[in-house]
Amino acid sequence: MKLLTGNAHPSLAQGIADQIGTSLADAEVTSFPDGETYVQINENVRRQDVFLIQPTCPPTNQNLMELLIMVDAVRRASAERITAVIPFFGYARQDRKDKPRAPITAKLVANLIEAAGVDRVLTMDLHAAQVQGFFDIPVDHLYAKPVLLKHLRKQRNGSDREITVVSPDVGGVKIARSYADALGAELAIVAKQRISATVVEAMKLIGEVEGRDAIIVDDMTETAGTLCAAAETLKNNGAGRIYAGVSHAVLGDLGCERIMSSDIDEVITTDSTPLPPEACRSKVSTLTVAGLLGEAIQRIHNGKSVSSLFDIEGGSV
Repeated sequence: MKLLTGNAHPSLAQGIADQIGTSLADAEVTSFPDGETYVQINENVRRQDVFLIQPTCPPTNQNLMELLIMVDAVRRASAERITAVIPFFGYARQDRKDKPRAPITAKLVANLIEAAGVDRVLTMDLHAAQVQGFFDIPVDHLYAKPVLLKHLRKQRNGSDREITVVSPDVGGVKIARSYADALGAELAIVAKQRISATVVEAMKLIGEVEGRDAIIVDDMTETAGTLCAAAETLKNNGAGRIYAGVSHAVLGDLGCERIMSSDIDEVITTDSTPLPPEACRSKVSTLTVAGLLGEAIQRIHNGKSVSSLFDIEGGSV
C-alpha cells in the first residue's frame, strides 16, 4: 500500500497515515511560475495499491488538477490499482441542469477522474447522492454521521431537555430523519427560499421546537446562510440551545462572520476540509474523520467489506 497526498489537506492525510500505522509516500507536488502543476513521485509504486488523498476543496480547480496529475503520474509508474480518496467532492452541487444551457459539472469531473486512470473512488457525504452513479467505477460513499453523533451525545450527556433534529431544507429530510432515529428525537423542517448564492431567507417551520434543543443537520456549509436563517427561525419559535451538525464546513470570512453573530451555539463539523478561519473556531468544533477513512482504506486494501462502516447504532443512512 502507498498513501500519497497533494497540497489540499496534508494534515488529514498524515492523520490517516497515522491511523493505519504507515507513512506518506515521498512525492513533490509544486507549481511552475506560470501556475502549472508539477508532480514527481520520489519512490517506487510499481504494482502497488495506491491511495491518493486529496479533497477538492477551495481552491477547487487547483486541487482537482493536482489530483488528476498525481493519478497520471502513478498510472504511468505502473501502479497496480489507484484509489482516489476525496473526503470532500467539489462540484457535487452541480449535479443536474437546473437552467437552460447549464452544464452538469459533477458528471464532467467524474469523467475526468476516470479518464485520468482512477480505478476506485472513496468519498464522504456527497451533496447529491446520485453523483455516485456518474462514475462507471466503484464508489465507496461514507458518512460522517457516526463521528458527529458521538460528539452530539457527549455534548448532551446529562441534559434532560428533549431535542428536535432539523432539516434546513426539504432536500435534507432523509439524512435528518436518520439522525433523529439514531438520537430518538423528533424531526422538523425549515422551508427556505434561496435569494442568491449567498443569501437565504427561511420561510416556515414544520415541526415542534419550543422548549427543546435543536440540532440542524446538513451536508455542507459555505457562507452559512442556510444554517443561520434556520437558526433564527428556530429561536423565534422558542428553541433552546441550537447546534448545527455539518459534514463539510467550507467556511470563508463571510461564513465565519455569520456564524459568530448567529443564534447557533455550536457548529460541529469534520476535518474533511482544512480548519475554518481562527475567527470562528470558538463556535466551531472540528472532529477528525481520519479514523473512519483509514479504516475504509485498510478494508479496501485487504478486500474486506466497506458497507459495514455505514451501519451504526440507531440506524444507517
